[in-house]
Amino acid sequence: MTASATHGEVAVEDARTPPVAVWQVLEKMSKAEREEWRVAPLKNAVSAQERNLDYGFPLGWYPMMLSNELEIGEVKPLRYFANDLAIWRGEDGDVRMVDAYCRHLGAHMGHGGKVHGNLLECPFHAWRYDGEEGVVKEIPYSRTIPPQVKRKCTRTWHMREANQVIWAWYHPQDEDPLFDIVHLPEASDPEWTEFDECRWTIYGSIQNMAENGVDFAHFKYIHGTATMPTAELEWGDWNRRGIVRAKLGTPRGEVDGKITATSNGPGQNWVRFEGICETLLIACITPVEYDELHVRYFYTQPRTQKDGPTAGLARAIIADVNKQLDQDKVVWDRMRYEANPIICEGDGPIPKFRQYYERFYPTRASKAERKPELADA
Repeated sequence: MTASATHGEVAVEDARTPPVAVWQVLEKMSKAEREEWRVAPLKNAVSAQERNLDYGFPLGWYPMMLSNELEIGEVKPLRYFANDLAIWRGEDGDVRMVDAYCRHLGAHMGHGGKVHGNLLECPFHAWRYDGEEGVVKEIPYSRTIPPQVKRKCTRTWHMREANQVIWAWYHPQDEDPLFDIVHLPEASDPEWTEFDECRWTIYGSIQNMAENGVDFAHFKYIHGTATMPTAELEWGDWNRRGIVRAKLGTPRGEVDGKITATSNGPGQNWVRFEGICETLLIACITPVEYDELHVRYFYTQPRTQKDGPTAGLARAIIADVNKQLDQDKVVWDRMRYEANPIICEGDGPIPKFRQYYERFYPTRASKAERKPELADA
């Protein structure tokens, strides 16, 4: 049932009402079916090339997993950036990561490999790799090490741990980090809750997903905000921030909402919600392939709000944000990248966003790309 409130001469729709445009895909799903759909393979998918998504991955720090998901002495396989990886935690507690395949006979070291001290041991013939130098340090059955692997023979990754997350630095030319991780105080504050998690597989690009933040018109037509939101935008060298203010219609009238979304490069993103219940969302988004993203949303809230009289509202905030990503996913999963979009008044600063985002593609010949066209108002 649709509730509404009157604001001047404009009818304000209840923001909880499912928008017609995308809800036809979701409305018949049960809760369990929706959770399955969030991570299910995409049926009848077209290639990344057909969708113009094969333009590479932007540089930055990207989440690999939670810190507590990798124990000392544990090895795990990963696939990110269209590349197979092996990640492990040495006996010294530090995390290391290398490209997965052994230079000997090609075994995947993330499957069956083990930690030997701080080295990664291949499961096939026990060749032992150093995670900092990217060389083979030991071959237990051989008196000598081939010279090709005594020098760097596999890619190593810059790793950090912050905000309960393990981060890896990606650069298409394997250059050193240009900026560092931002530490979020709520993530380690005992007065805030343990993470509440939700997962998705998004069949699209991280740039298309990020562009949503400056696409103001979609908030009304995809998410059902009562009015077109306004935003205060800040553009830094490697970081950007957007503060969106929107009135949400409820059966009790309009509620002022404030959403502050911050990005530190493409890979580190967090959102603070204010208005009803304080909430920090750490949005962990990592490219798997050109047209596939691994998305994990981690929420934390003040314990006094999560467990107190406002507990219902605290849960509702998380449920509503998850619903919003479901709504976006319907579009993102089939969306292509329009290099020369036709932009109209009210769309938001999409051209400026794209100009800013180009700095994260150091190897792309982006200057030849035409600027978006502004249609006649």
